[in-house]
Amino acid sequence: MEGFLFFAFLVFVVITLRAMLRLCSEWERKVVLRLGRFAGVRGPGIFILIPYLETTPATVDMRTVTSNVTAEQTLTRDNVPVNVDTVIYWRVVDPKLAVLEVSDYTAAVLGVSQTALRDIIGRSDLSQVLSDRAGLDAQMTKTLDEQTEPWGVKVLSVQMRDIKIPDMLQDAMSRVAQADREGEARMVLGQSELTIAQRFADAGKIYDANPMALHLRGMNMLYEVMKSGGTSTVIVPSNAVQSMSFGGVSGLTALAKEAERSVGEHQ
Repeated sequence: MEGFLFFAFLVFVVITLRAMLRLCSEWERKVVLRLGRFAGVRGPGIFILIPYLETTPATVDMRTVTSNVTAEQTLTRDNVPVNVDTVIYWRVVDPKLAVLEVSDYTAAVLGVSQTALRDIIGRSDLSQVLSDRAGLDAQMTKTLDEQTEPWGVKVLSVQMRDIKIPDMLQDAMSRVAQADREGEARMVLGQSELTIAQRFADAGKIYDANPMALHLRGMNMLYEVMKSGGTSTVIVPSNAVQSMSFGGVSGLTALAKEAERSVGEHQ
C-alpha cells in the first residue's frame, strides 16, 4: 500500500513539474493569466507556471510578418477602376495589447489594411497612383501604424507591388505617351533646324564681309569633289569663275592638277 502511495505521489510530482515548467522559443512570447486576470508576459526560454491557477491562452510570434492585401476594382478619384496588390510588413511589439485588446490581431491588421488601401486609392487620381507609389506607400504606412498601435502592432512598411488598369485605358495611355514622344522629337528637330539656319546665317555674314574667304571655301569644295574621283567632269558656274581673280583661276587649275595627282596615287 505504501509503495502504491509513493508511486502515485511520484506520478503527481512529475505531472505537476511538467505543468509548471514551460518552454518558449526565442521569437515567441506567452501571455499568462492568473485566475482569469493578466499576470504578465513570459519568454523566451524556460519559465514556471503555477498549475491550476495560471494559464497561457495565447502564444504571440514576435517576428516580422508579411501580408498580401488586394483591392480589386477600386475607383480612383477620377473614377478609373484599378486592381492594386500590396505587401505589408508588420510585427507585434506589445504581446499584452495584441492578446487583450483584439480577438484576432492578424485578421484585424488585414482588415484595416484593405480599408486603408481602398481609402487612399479613392482619394488619389490615376496619375498619382501610377507615378507616386512611394508617397502613397508612406501615407498608408503612417495611417496603418496609427490604427494598429492600440493593438500592440507596429506597421513597418507598405509596398504597392502591382497596379492593373483596364486594357482599353492602357492602350489609350500608350497612344498618348507615343504622341507625346513624337511631339518632343519634332520639337528637338525644329530646334536643331533653327540652330543650323542660324549658323548658316552667321556664315553668310562672314562670307559677305570677306569675299576672299568665300572664294577659298569654294575652291576647297571643288578640290574635295575632284579629289574623290567620283566624276571626271566638274561643272563650275561661269559667274563663280568670273568673280575669281587671275590668282583664283590659277589656284583652281592648281587644285585640279593636285586632285588628279591624288586620284592617281590612290588608284
